[in-house]
Amino acid sequence: MTDVRVLVIEDEEPLADSIKYNLELEGYEVDVALGGNSGLRKFKEQDPSLVLLDVMLPEISGLDLCRMMRADSDVPIIMITARDSEADKVTGLELGADDYVTKPFSMRELLARVRANLRRHEMESGTPNLDEEVLTGGPVKLDVGRHEVSVDGEPVQLRPREFELLAAFLRNRGMLMTRDRLITEVWGMDYFGDTKTLDVHIKRVRKKIEPNPKAPRYLITVRGLGYKFVDD
Repeated sequence: MTDVRVLVIEDEEPLADSIKYNLELEGYEVDVALGGNSGLRKFKEQDPSLVLLDVMLPEISGLDLCRMMRADSDVPIIMITARDSEADKVTGLELGADDYVTKPFSMRELLARVRANLRRHEMESGTPNLDEEVLTGGPVKLDVGRHEVSVDGEPVQLRPREFELLAAFLRNRGMLMTRDRLITEVWGMDYFGDTKTLDVHIKRVRKKIEPNPKAPRYLITVRGLGYKFVDD
């Protein structure tokens, strides 16, 4: 596992050292940056396999760093947030973070999230099978093997998790998809987080496929139960 490098950007040095120690016990290579500027520099220089990114950083905030990293890379980003910073969690996810942990957290939970995000990224980055199915619904066409999506014939760019979510809906067009089922299918059985992550990704997908995301026609909410994809 020594070819997997984790970049920890955390300004609390004792916590950063503890994270580094536990990740290294798991066999990962670990770099630590204690500020935003050094974190961005190491990210560009070292091309890490995964980033653990604190929201509250000196020099450059974690949210700004997340936006900068996501503009150039699909590397998994796990945000580290304070207990009462729900707005930071949602903002981080909307900026492209893949997951988050809330302080204080157990190292067991953190390691599980690291493993799960690395595993998903590895699966998503595999060689596509061009014989896979093409899924359609409403104005949407999704080519699984080519990892391409179009809406009314126009190409649309989806991040890997958004793509998986839309594919799950199109494979089950017209059927209710509960929150638990969607989280299991897209994030996996070992996902520790709550449904805010799912809601943010639903919002992102709607922005890309709906004529009016605030009044969705295709990806609709079934109040109290979940979501479903419907044709006109």
